[in-house]
Formats: sequence, C-alpha cells, structure tokens
Amino acid sequence: MLALATGLAAYPRLPDAPLHGSARSETCGGSLAIDVQMVNGAIASVGLMVQACAVGQASAALFAGWVIGKSAADAASARTSVVDWLAGDAPVPSAPDLSAIAIARDYHARHGAILLPWKALGNALPDALPDARI
Repeated sequence: MLALATGLAAYPRLPDAPLHGSARSETCGGSLAIDVQMVNGAIASVGLMVQACAVGQASAALFAGWVIGKSAADAASARTSVVDWLAGDAPVPSAPDLSAIAIARDYHARHGAILLPWKALGNALPDALPDARI
C-alpha cells in the first residue's frame, strides 16, 4: 500500500482546473481535495491533495490512475461497484482494480478512506455523480 501511495506525486493540484471537490472521512478523519479537467465529456486530468492513512492514499492513487479518460458515467458506475464491494455485496472491483487494498475491506473504519476520491469527485461533479449512499 505504501508503494501505491508514492504514485500520488504524479497527480499534483491543478489550481486552474475548472472543477474542484473535497471530502472528509467521518470514520478516520482523512481528507482529499480533487481538481478535475474535463475534455469532450471525459476526465482529462486530475490533481489531488490527500491527507489520509496509507489505505486512503493507496485508494486515491488507484483511483487517479484509473479515472483519466473516463466519463462521469464510467466513474459513477465504478463508484457503485466500490460501494457494493465494501458492503459485501460484490467482488473486488476490477475498474479500478482494488485488489491491492482488498484486505482493508475487512476493517469498516477504513471504508471512509477508500471512498475519499469517489466522494470528492462526486462533490466536483454533483450533477453527474449524485449518490447518497456514500
């Protein structure tokens, strides 16, 4: 997980991006801010500032590596897969591939950290990713 967290350096903040969102985990106190640039309906770039545990950082790195090039609908579908997996109703999502942090699912207190990038993206794109389940 720590090796994944180092990948966050590839996603520095994008202050000139038109879309911004943030999220805070109520279970662990971790936080994440996201900057989003969309081009032709797809996420062209993201910038992140993550202040979370290793699980939250790894989740954010996996998310960032996956989300580039995806539409808001793709992100919404993937977010549903992540939420269902955390609830125990689905296998480990393959998009994004969360197998590297799958062990964290057994620790409910880490679910908030895993969901940080999804919550922040939902706040940056509220019309495209409405979902009260997270």
